Amino acid sequence: MKRFLSLIIALFMLTSCKSKPLDMAKDSPKPPSLNEQNKDIKGGTKHITENETNKVINEISPEDVKDLETVKKTDNEMIDNKEYDFGLSPSRNHMPPEIPKAMQEMFKKYDAYYLGDTTKKEIYLTFDEGYENGYTSQILEILKKKNVKAAFFVTRPYINQNKELIKRMVEEGHIVGNHSSTHPSMPSKATDFNKFKKEFEDTELAFKEVTGQEMPKFFRPPMGKFSERSLYYTQKLGYKTVFWSFAHKDWLVNEQPPVEVTIERVMNRYHNGEIMLLHAVSKSNTEALETIIDKLHELGYEFKPLTELK
Repeated sequence: MKRFLSLIIALFMLTSCKSKPLDMAKDSPKPPSLNEQNKDIKGGTKHITENETNKVINEISPEDVKDLETVKKTDNEMIDNKEYDFGLSPSRNHMPPEIPKAMQEMFKKYDAYYLGDTTKKEIYLTFDEGYENGYTSQILEILKKKNVKAAFFVTRPYINQNKELIKRMVEEGHIVGNHSSTHPSMPSKATDFNKFKKEFEDTELAFKEVTGQEMPKFFRPPMGKFSERSLYYTQKLGYKTVFWSFAHKDWLVNEQPPVEVTIERVMNRYHNGEIMLLHAVSKSNTEALETIIDKLHELGYEFKPLTELK
């Protein structure tokens, strides 16, 4: 009898100590709700309940996969990456220069500009800054004296090597636009969107480190080289592409035109809605700038910031 009772007690204790099944809902952290993963397969916002999970998975059809593949091809294959060099014939009789209709349509589609409003006596003054040649401070002094706002398109190395000038541009109300990180042909980078994007983001980061501000979303393609795909990618990154309707051969520092020639070139070709491109490395441009501003003011022209470009 005593042995029988001992057996009963042992069986009872064995049953009591047996592991219980884990209660996942109680003892383990819950995975993120699907409502926290609220992006629809096609990019919109969609809140998915737990009970809809299997339904959503079952709804991803071959057509959906095909759509996603098409988006990828649209970026990398279907949009032409043929390289173009932006250029135009000089303005005649102070009429705005024209570009081919197909290019006009491409520019309109991708927020690219080479002209402003041609019905108004307005000019957009812009400078390209690949490197510093000692003239930017003088240019800024003239702009301040004449109360003219301009845009300076700068590269990442220029920002890192000229931090005080960048700060001054911002403090005095000028736009500091993106001119890329390494000054490449942008179509050469458009074969890979991540490499293309890096040209923008590295410059943006340098600008923010110096100024504490986000970089204005205006981009000038180095050397004026572009493709439809590079314009598309630039737009995708939130930028407007800014070309020009006036430029002259001013970037060769050892072959500078006389000041009188620079003034003559500008005054022979001014026009409504002009986007004027000058290189800040130019001694001739710097010495001619104040006279150019005065003459254009006398003709009733106003200098406008790129933020008013439409």
